[in-house]
This record gives sequence, C-alpha cells and structure tokens, in this order.
Amino acid sequence: MGKLMRVSLGEAFLVAVDIRKGSPTLGNWVGVNVSAKNKKQVWAPAGFARGFCVLSDFAEIQYLTTGIYNSGAESGILWNDPEIGIEWPVTDPILSDKDKEAQTLSQWLETEESKYFT
Repeated sequence: MGKLMRVSLGEAFLVAVDIRKGSPTLGNWVGVNVSAKNKKQVWAPAGFARGFCVLSDFAEIQYLTTGIYNSGAESGILWNDPEIGIEWPVTDPILSDKDKEAQTLSQWLETEESKYFT
C-alpha cells in the first residue's frame, strides 16, 4: 500500500526504498528530514519499504495510507543493508527487536511474498 508520511511533533528522517522486483530503481532510496516546523511530507508508493529515524527527543509520525493495515502481511528490510546503503543521520540507533532481526533486500527478494511487488 502507498503511504504519505509526515511529522506532526518533533523531527525525523523519513525513508522510502524501492523493493519492486524488476524495477529499474530497485534498491534506490530517498531520505528526507521532516519536522513539524518544516511541514514536509514523504510519499512512498506501493512497492516501497518505509522507515524512519527520530532526530529529536521524541516525535509523532503520522501516516495516510491507501489500504488497511494487515499485521499478517508485515515484513522488514534490515535498516543498514549495505546493498541499499541508506545514509542514516545516526550511527548507533536504538532498534526494536523486529528491526534488529530484519532480512536484507536480497533475502527478501528470494521470498515468495516478494513476487507480488513488481
């Protein structure tokens, strides 16, 4: 599903990565510093992975989506996958267990579910 992301409180670095099989931009990413003050937004179309890094003491990140959340279809790509090479503004982030154990883009592309992202 597509997702429009904004920060309504604080500041965060919002990222979108193309994970569509066969896409000429597969693995390319965009990252934007977004804050309540600058009012920027990031659009991640369907077929893009999304992530964020909070840059302030706290942040509130809001999403407007093109579909309904389905936890059973949730997956993840390793935040520091060298194949993608995201230039995160932090070097030692606090990560959830899910993010610590996420797969690389190459591993994800080998999964059955990735065939639906073209």
